[in-house]
Amino acid sequence: MSALLPLFVALPLALAAVAAVVRPPVVRAGLSMLTPAAVAACAFALLGYTMVNGPVGHSVGNFPGGVAIPFVADAMSMLMLAAVGVVVTTANWFAQTVGENSSRFFASLTLMMLAGAAGALLTADLFNFFVFMEVMLLPSYGLIAVSGTWRRLAAGRSFVLVNLLTSTVLLVGVALIYGVTGTVNIAQLAGVASGGGAGAVALGLVVLALCVKAGLVPAHTWLPRTYPNTSPAVMGLFSAVHTKVAVYMLMRIYVVIVDLNPAWHWPILLVMVASMMVGAYAGMAERTMREILAYQMVNGMPFILIVLAFTDGDPRAALAAGVLYAVHHMVTVGSLILASGAVEETYGTGTLTRLSGLARRDQLVAWVMAAMSLSLIGFPPFSGMWGKVAVLFTAAQGDGLRSALAISAIVLASLGALLSMARLWRAVFWGRPMQGVASDLRVPGAMVAPSAMLACVSVALFIGVGWVSQATGAAADALLDIPGYAGAALGNPADIIGMNPGGTQ
Repeated sequence: MSALLPLFVALPLALAAVAAVVRPPVVRAGLSMLTPAAVAACAFALLGYTMVNGPVGHSVGNFPGGVAIPFVADAMSMLMLAAVGVVVTTANWFAQTVGENSSRFFASLTLMMLAGAAGALLTADLFNFFVFMEVMLLPSYGLIAVSGTWRRLAAGRSFVLVNLLTSTVLLVGVALIYGVTGTVNIAQLAGVASGGGAGAVALGLVVLALCVKAGLVPAHTWLPRTYPNTSPAVMGLFSAVHTKVAVYMLMRIYVVIVDLNPAWHWPILLVMVASMMVGAYAGMAERTMREILAYQMVNGMPFILIVLAFTDGDPRAALAAGVLYAVHHMVTVGSLILASGAVEETYGTGTLTRLSGLARRDQLVAWVMAAMSLSLIGFPPFSGMWGKVAVLFTAAQGDGLRSALAISAIVLASLGALLSMARLWRAVFWGRPMQGVASDLRVPGAMVAPSAMLACVSVALFIGVGWVSQATGAAADALLDIPGYAGAALGNPADIIGMNPGGTQ
C-alpha cells in the first residue's frame, strides 16, 4: 500500500496533461471533478487505515531514508487531504456550472494545483515541501490569468509578487537548516529547534514564510486584496488549498521540530489574538461580499493555530481542536464563497450597495448564506459550534492570564464575525427589492447546488461529531507520534538526530 502514495501526486499530474490535450469539454469537465473526488475518496480510505494501523511511508525509488523523497500518510495528512479534495471538487463543479472551465486549460491547472497540495501534505521533507508548494502555486498564477479581467490580472500581480518573495524566504530558510543540521528531513529534525541555537534561527525563516502564506497579521493584507479579485470558483479553490497547507506545516513543525517548546506560547498567543481582531473587524469596512469573506479567512487561521499556545496541558486535545476547526473552516468558507459567487454570476456584481432584497427572490441561496454565516460564528446545528467549543475548552486549560486573553479574543472575534456577516446579510438579502432588474431573474438552483452540498457537509460534521472527534483525535495522535512518523519516513526511528526525539510522547 505504501508504494501507492506517490500516485496522489502522479495521477493528478498525468490527468492534467490529458485534460490539456483533449478537445471535448465534457471530458475536461469530468476530469476536473472526478479526479479530486477520487483523491478525497482514497484519502478517506487511507485515513481509516492509518487510524487503526498508524502511519505508512514510502521512499520514492527505494533510496535510503534521509536521501529519498519521502511520502508519509498519517491520520493528520489524510484528513486534511480529504477535506481539500471535497472542497476542490465542489469548486470545480461550480466552475462547470457557471461556464468558467470552458477555458481549455482551466481543468489542467486545477489538477496541477491539487497535485501540488497532495505532495505538500504528504512529503516528510522541507525542501520537497517547498517544491510541492511551487507546484501548487504556479498553476494558481495561471488560474488568475485565464479567468481574466484586467482588474483580476492586476490583483494577480500582487499575488505573484507576495508568493514569489515568501517562497524565496522559505527556500533560504530550508537551505540554512540544511547547512546547520545536514538534513531537511522533518523526522530527522525532530527536536532540533526546541533548545534554540542556529537551528532555531534557520527554522525561523521557514516559519516566517509560512505565516505570510497563511495570511497571519501583520503580513495578511495581500490575501483580502487578491482573493476577492479572482473569480468565485478560483477563490473557492484557493480557500481550500493555499492557507490550509501552510497551516498544516506550521502545526507539523511546531510539534515535531520545535517539540512543543512552551517558550513560544506567549508569542504565538499574541500573534493569533491580533490576527483574530483584525480579521474579525476589518471586513466591516469592505464593499463586496467576497471582500468580507476574505477577512473571515484571515479571522479563521488564528482560530486554528491558537491551540498551539496551550499544548502544555493536554496537547492531544489542543491539537485535535485545531484540526477540527481547520476542517470546519475549509467547508464553511468554501460554501460561503461559492454561494456569494452564485449571486455575483447571476446579477453581475457582488457590491453590497448594488444588491438588496434577495431573500425574497432567491430563497435557496439566502438559506445557504444564512446557515453558513451561523456556522462561521459558531451556532448549531453546524460544524462551527463544535469547532468554537473545542477551541474554547482548549484555551480554558491554560494559566489564568493566557486563558483570559485567549477566551476574550475568541468571544470578541466571534462577535466581529457576527457583525460582519450581519452587515452582508442586511445589505444583500434584506431591504427593498432591487430596481431595474428583470422580475424573472433568479439565481439558478444549479449554481447554488455546490455551496448547498458543502452546507450539508457542515451539518453532517455537526451530527457526526463522534466520528469526527475520533478522526481529529487520531490526527492529533499522529502529530504527536514522532517515532511512528520517523519510522514511516526513514524506516528507522533511531535515525532521528534531534535533541529530544519523542519528547512529546
